[in-house]
Amino acid sequence: MANTIASQVYREKFAKKTIETALRNNVVAEAICRVDRSDAKVIKSPYLTAMTGAFQALTGTYSLGDFTTTNDTLTVAYEFITGAHLFDFQTALTEFDTMAAAYEDMAAQVAINIDQYVVNKLCADGTGTYTTPTGGFATAANVNEIFANLVSKVAGYDEAYYGNMFVVLENTDMPGVIAAGATNGFNTADQVLSNGKVGSWMGVDIYVVRSGTFTNTDIGDMTDQNSGHRVFGVKGVATYAAPRGIQYEEKGVSGKTGKEIVVYGYVGFKLWAPKTALVVDITLS
Repeated sequence: MANTIASQVYREKFAKKTIETALRNNVVAEAICRVDRSDAKVIKSPYLTAMTGAFQALTGTYSLGDFTTTNDTLTVAYEFITGAHLFDFQTALTEFDTMAAAYEDMAAQVAINIDQYVVNKLCADGTGTYTTPTGGFATAANVNEIFANLVSKVAGYDEAYYGNMFVVLENTDMPGVIAAGATNGFNTADQVLSNGKVGSWMGVDIYVVRSGTFTNTDIGDMTDQNSGHRVFGVKGVATYAAPRGIQYEEKGVSGKTGKEIVVYGYVGFKLWAPKTALVVDITLS
C-alpha cells in the first residue's frame, strides 16, 4: 500500500515577517550635499564679488575698489510621487504586513528618484571638466592618474574644501578601482558602507550608484546628456531642499475596499554660484 500526501498539508514558513521587495539602489545625495528639510520654498544665498589686493612700494595711498552682491536662489519646484491601492483582502488575508511593505518600498523608490535627480544636477551644473584616459575608471592602470588629476582640480583652496572630496561612480566602474586597490594597498575598496560609500582614494570618498543613474533622460530642469559621465567635487557646496522629508498619505476610496496610499517628496537643488568650479563633470573616454 502506498500513502500519498497532498502538498497543501505541509507546514510553510516565511523567511521574513514582511514581503520581500525589489533590490534597491544606494542613496548618496545626502552624503555629498547639504540638506534642508524646512518648509521654505525658496532659499537665498547672495554673494559678493571677489576683492583684489595690491602690492606696492611705501606710499600710503590706495585705490578704491567696487564690489557688488549677486542673488543666488534655490527654489523648490518639483515633486516625486508614487501611489497604489491596496484592497482590504490583500492585507487581511496575508501573513505579512502588506501595507507596511508597500509604504517601505514606495518610500525607497521616491528616495532613489530624488537621489538620481540630485546627482545628475550636480554633474550638469559643475563648471569643472575632466576627460579620463581611454577605459576610464574601469581600467585599473588609469585609476591613480585619474584621481591625481581630479584632486589637482581643487588643490590649493582652503583645507575645508580640499579635505572633503567625493566622487560618484557607477557599479560598472568598480572592477578597475578594486583591481587597482589590490596592488596599491587600498584596504577598503570592497567594503560597502551603509550610505553607499566604498572607501576612499587619495582622500576622495568613493560613492557607488547603479548603472544608468547618470542618464540622458530629462528629469525636471535636468536636460544635460549625462550618460557616460561621472561627478567629482567637494562635499557641501551644493544644497538640496526636501521640505518635510518624505510624506505619506492613506485615504479611503469610494466603491473600493481597503486604502489608497501615496508617498511623495518635494525637491529643489542648487550648486551655489561661487562654488561651481569645485564640482567637476567627468567624461569617460
